[in-house]
Amino acid sequence: AMSDVYSYGVVLLELVTGRKSLDKSRPVREQTLADWALPMLTHKKKVLGILDARLGSDDYPVRSVQKAAMLAYHCLSSNPKARPLMRDIVASLEPLQQLELMPANV
Repeated sequence: AMSDVYSYGVVLLELVTGRKSLDKSRPVREQTLADWALPMLTHKKKVLGILDARLGSDDYPVRSVQKAAMLAYHCLSSNPKARPLMRDIVASLEPLQQLELMPANV
């Protein structure tokens, strides 16, 4: 259901940021990953600032990671009816997998 989509968005955020969904060791405004990251997910430059540095290598095209971050943004919509369906999420992720398989110099 739509709560599963929200949870999937949180997992995507964990993957692209390298952070835990809840981290009490961080400053109060950064403890809940979704609340902290959501305002930055719509700005390409801000997204780059929150990405896990390990994803900037040639192994993971930045464009793919940015698209995954945007997908997380849609999954985390405060309006459950505005969240994508899981089949649409899969359809969005499949092309990203193809990008991963392409050589970086193409």
